[in-house]
Formats: sequence, structure tokens, C-alpha cells
Amino acid sequence: MRSIGFVAARRAKLARRQKMELRHAGWAGGHVRPLDIRRGDTVEVLCGKDRGKRGTVERVIPERQRIVVQGVNLMKRHTRANVAGNVQGGIVDFNGPIPYSNVQLVCNRCDKRTRLLHQVTDDGTRVVVCRKCGERYERVSS
Repeated sequence: MRSIGFVAARRAKLARRQKMELRHAGWAGGHVRPLDIRRGDTVEVLCGKDRGKRGTVERVIPERQRIVVQGVNLMKRHTRANVAGNVQGGIVDFNGPIPYSNVQLVCNRCDKRTRLLHQVTDDGTRVVVCRKCGERYERVSS
């Protein structure tokens, strides 16, 4: 007799695998940490085959500590034609995810790559500040 159901066991197995992935990657002891970079931010790639490229963030995957940047880490997927789904076959280019640690945010004021500083203003609101120029970082609404 099983103590937990099939779906719960599968979820637990996926959670253990995810934690082990993060631990092997060296992320905060296997715990998911919140990401400072959000969709629509401009980032620069620090290492890898696309080093030095800049692009906007298309998607953030916090549970895997990865982000998808437009024009960076281009991959190809070979798709089969599907008449029922109205899908044309061929080779499709798409942007693959890259680790969050391999990119750095670009300040929209001084146009330099920078780390972020979190500050609390006098009225109690939290703001993000560029460490290079000291100006408040304004996020582009997307």
C-alpha cells in the first residue's frame, strides 16, 4: 500500500531533481532565490559563446535560475509537419535559456552594465538604484 498518491510522488521527485540541479550549479544551497532581472530589462552577456552581446529579456524562469534573452543563445529545432495542427515542418530558430549568473543588467541612464542596489525611500517605497551612476533604475513597462 502506498502512502502518497502517484501525482504527489511525481511532484516530489521533480522537486528533488530541481533542488539537486540548483545545488550542482552552486545556487544558494539548492534553494531558489529571487531574480533582480525582469522581463523587458536590457542585459549584457558576461561569458559564453555570446559574450558581449546585449539584448532584452523575453522570459524569466526563476525555478531554474535562467533567463531567455532576445538574439542570444540561438538554437534550432527540427519540426515535423502536422496537418491536423496546421504546423509547417522545417527548421525553427529560437532563443534558448541561459543561466542568470552569466548576464548583468545594463543601466538605462549611464548605459553601463551594473549590479543593482535596493534602497528604501523616505516614504517607505522600495526602489532599485544603479551602483555606477547612483541614479534610480526605471523599468520599461512591457
